[in-house]
Amino acid sequence: MRTNRIALALVASALAPALLAAAPASAADAAPSSATVTAAVATDDAGTPVDEMSEEELRAAIAAVLADPDSGRGVEREANEALGGTVEDMREFLRTGYRLAQYEDDKVAVVTILGKPYAGRRVTQEINALLDAPTPEKLRTWLETGYRLAQAEDDRVAVARILADPTISAALRAAAEDVIDGTPEELRYFLETGQYEVDK
Repeated sequence: MRTNRIALALVASALAPALLAAAPASAADAAPSSATVTAAVATDDAGTPVDEMSEEELRAAIAAVLADPDSGRGVEREANEALGGTVEDMREFLRTGYRLAQYEDDKVAVVTILGKPYAGRRVTQEINALLDAPTPEKLRTWLETGYRLAQAEDDRVAVARILADPTISAALRAAAEDVIDGTPEELRYFLETGQYEVDK
């Protein structure tokens, strides 16, 4: 358990500049230091700057990145390449390679979202705006928080369309009225599954 926490602490230390850069500008003054980020992940390890990490620490930090289920193909490719290279290759991956590989994966993710059948007007508008002037930080922030909210807006419109249909059953109307002011997750569940479970 301690080994896992140390590995995560090393990753947090190495990636703290990227994490801080990804924070919204309005929160810049309140952004935590890299020591705070590290302490939040593993309170029993102070963390080590990338340039001072031993080979073992570098390997542990990259292994923790690979263990993250959200790591995409680009991150996996670059991480494995770094592990097969020199100590300096591993340092370079943690300094900049990870951020750039994540950016590559994030661009693939937003384009994939555009192809989904339920990508509505708001989601499409926001993705197109992002792709007009993309940065790693903008894409990551949108995928982590913006997408959920944009999708909820589109889903609310979809539920409103169901309610506008005068031919729907009383049960479906009641279910749609109950969910229209719900959470993003409730809206998505209703559109994907819930509406088909209602006695029509």
